[in-house]
Amino acid sequence: MTRLAFTLAFAASLLLAACQTPNASADKTADAEVPAPSTLPFPPAPPAPAAQEATLDRVAVTGSRIDAASGARQRLMASPAAARREIMPPPRPWPPADPANREEYADIDDNPVRRASEHPVSTFSVDVDTGSYSNVRRMLRMGVRPPPDAVRAEEFINYFSYGHPAPATREVPFRVTTRIAPAPWDAKRHLLMVGIKGYDVPKAQLPPANLVFLVDTSGSMHSPDKLPLLRQAFAALTDQLRAQDKVSIVAYAGSAGLVLPPTSGDRKGEILAALERLQAGGSTNGGAGIELAYAMARQGYVEGGANRVILATDGDFNVGTVERGTLEAMVADQRKSGIALTTLGFGTGNYNDAMAERLADAGDGNHAYIDTLLEARKVLVEEMSSTLLTIARDVKIQVEFNPAVVAEYRLVGYSNRMLREEDFANDRVDAGDIGAGHEVTALYEIALAGSGGERLPALRYGGNAPTAAHGGELAHLRLRYKLPAGDTSHLIEVPLRRADIAAAPDPALRFAATVAAFADALRGGRNLGSWDWDAIAASARANRGDDRWGLRAEFAELVEAGRSATRGHASASD
Repeated sequence: MTRLAFTLAFAASLLLAACQTPNASADKTADAEVPAPSTLPFPPAPPAPAAQEATLDRVAVTGSRIDAASGARQRLMASPAAARREIMPPPRPWPPADPANREEYADIDDNPVRRASEHPVSTFSVDVDTGSYSNVRRMLRMGVRPPPDAVRAEEFINYFSYGHPAPATREVPFRVTTRIAPAPWDAKRHLLMVGIKGYDVPKAQLPPANLVFLVDTSGSMHSPDKLPLLRQAFAALTDQLRAQDKVSIVAYAGSAGLVLPPTSGDRKGEILAALERLQAGGSTNGGAGIELAYAMARQGYVEGGANRVILATDGDFNVGTVERGTLEAMVADQRKSGIALTTLGFGTGNYNDAMAERLADAGDGNHAYIDTLLEARKVLVEEMSSTLLTIARDVKIQVEFNPAVVAEYRLVGYSNRMLREEDFANDRVDAGDIGAGHEVTALYEIALAGSGGERLPALRYGGNAPTAAHGGELAHLRLRYKLPAGDTSHLIEVPLRRADIAAAPDPALRFAATVAAFADALRGGRNLGSWDWDAIAASARANRGDDRWGLRAEFAELVEAGRSATRGHASASD
C-alpha cells in the first residue's frame, strides 16, 4: 500500500512539472498567429530578417526569395500547368458571407446596340488596364460568383496578347490592324477587331526610372495575400533596377511616413531591407500618403526619364482626404507635371476597385490587381517596359460606320471610356496612354444591312434607306495620339472595306471572342446569341494557340470555375 501511494505521488509530481514547463513551440505558434493552411491563398512570405542584416550580405538573404520567384518562372516555361498549380493552389470553398465585406465597384452598363443610321460614330479612349481579370480570377478560385460590376470586358480581353503586328520603326509609335469575320455565336452577325501594337523597346534602352513605392501599411494589410505578397512583388521589381534608376518608399497608415529617400537602383540591399521593415497597423490616410509620394517623386525627378508613383493598397482611404473627386484632381495635377500613377490592388474584403481604377486613369497610369506572386512578376517584371516608357499619350479611337452597309453595331466593353464625338479632335480632353510594346484590342459586334442579324426592331417611320456612299467601305477608323513630349495630336486613318471580311474568324479573333463571351456570361449573358457555357468552354479549350506562359490554359480552367460559380454559389457582394 505504501509503494502504491509513493508511485501515485511520483506520477502526480511528474504531471505537475509537465504542466508548469513552458512549451516554446506552442508559444511561438500563438505569437505568430499563422492562419490555418487551408485558409492561405498562397504560401506565406518568408519571415523578415533582423534590421542589422541591412548590409551587402542582406542581398544574399533576400535574393533567395527572388531566386525562388525566378525558379517558378523557369518551371513555368518548362511546364506552365504544373508551375501554376504550384503558385496558385486549387480553388477552395468560399467562406460564409461576411457582412463586413466592403469591396466597392463602380456601376457599369453594357454598351447598347446602336443603329448606324442614327449614331454612325463611336468614340472611346484606349485602356490598357487588366485588374478586372485578375481580381475576378481571385473570386472564381475562391468559388464565388463575382458581382457584375467587377467584370469589365475590355480588361478581360486586354489581359491576353493576340499577336498584333508591331510597327517597323519608332517614327509612328504603333501600328493599327483590323480583322472582320462572322461572330462565332451568330453567323448572321460579324465581329470587328481593332488591334493596336506599340513599338517595343529593349529593357537595356529604357530611360532612367524615378519610382516611388507608395505602400498601404494599415491594419487590414496584415493578411498573407496583402503586405507579405506586396513585399515579394516589389522585391521582384527591385531585382530589375539599374544604377541609373532611383527608388523611394513611402508608407501610409494613420499618417504618412518616409521609409526610404531616393536611392540608386543598384543599392538593392538597402531597398530590400526597407521593404522588409514595413509592418501593418493603423487606419488608412491615403491622401497624405499620395502627397508625400509626389513630393518624393519631385525630389528625385529625372528629366526625360520615367517618373512614376506606384500605389499598392487593399482598400479605401478612411482618414484625411478621402473624397474621390478631390484625390483624382490631386493626381491629375501631378500628371501635368510629368509624374504618372500606377495602382496595384491586393487582398479581399475592403478592396476599392472603383477608387484604384479612377486614380490610375487620372494619373495617366495603369491599374492591375495582384493575386499571386506570378501575377506580380507578370505586371512588375515582364510588362515593366510598357509601364515605364510611354510612347503615345491621349490615344483615342473613333469608328464611323457606313449606314448603307452596317445596320447596327455594339462596342464590347469600354463603357466607362466612352467619349463624345467632339472630344475626338479636342486635344484638351484626356485619354489613355500606350507604353512600349503594349497591345490594345477592341471588339465591335456588327450586323450588316439586310443580314437578318439585326437586334433592333424595324422603325415604322424610318424614312428612306441610306444612300450607298462609299459602298465598298463598311466603316472608317480614325485614331488620334500625342507624342510623349507633344501637346498636338496626330491623326491616323484606316478605311475598313467590305472585301476585308473573312469567311471565318482566325484563331486570334476567335479567342478574343471567347474571352468577351466569358465576361458577358459572368455579367448575365445578354449578348451570347446561341452560345452557352458549354460553347464557351469548348472554344476556350480549342483556341489556346501559342500558350508559352499557360495563361490560356488557365483561362479554360476559369471558364469551368465560372460555370460552377453561376450555378448557385453566393455572390462576392453578398
